[in-house]
Amino acid sequence: MPTSLDLARRLCDRFQRVACAPVEFRGETTVSVSDVSVIAEVMDFAKSGLGFNLLLDICGVDHPGEMPRFEIVYHIFSLDSRQYLRIKTRTGGENPEAPTVSGVWRAADWLEREVFDMMGIRFKGHPDMRRILMWESYPHHPLRKEFPLAGIPTGDGIAWAAPMGGGPFVTSPGEKTAVEREPRSQGKINSPP
Repeated sequence: MPTSLDLARRLCDRFQRVACAPVEFRGETTVSVSDVSVIAEVMDFAKSGLGFNLLLDICGVDHPGEMPRFEIVYHIFSLDSRQYLRIKTRTGGENPEAPTVSGVWRAADWLEREVFDMMGIRFKGHPDMRRILMWESYPHHPLRKEFPLAGIPTGDGIAWAAPMGGGPFVTSPGEKTAVEREPRSQGKINSPP
């Protein structure tokens, strides 16, 4: 049975122009694709030609000061061969964009929406490219590096505080004990039944 490194080499042979040699680190194999415009083709081959039939996750990574700035990381798995592969690509510019892979894996629909919502990377051809975690009028992308940990006041009246800006799950530092600082112990939010 082929290993993930063997399968990654087959992927790189097929896409020699854009896929670099696979890197194995601590038992995990990663392939970097230099041209974001072919990522859907690469993923289609990974699924139909190599048997990676499960999309586990899609993540966005912000690398300020680098060009292209944003990295998109796809985690895929083969249920038949029990092999795992990570595929990375980069995009940048004022309005970062990548082709959708929701035509290859239906699960990409929500995962791409999450990357868009948190990082601001749009997926071209996506059937429903709108926010999934933040409200539609929210003007920021909270996982970008320039987003402050303390949050940003929104002023739109939808939420009383931006994430990490004294929100319901953030305790306040001070001389009180953790139990006294915890919002649930103060009756500020409802506990689950």
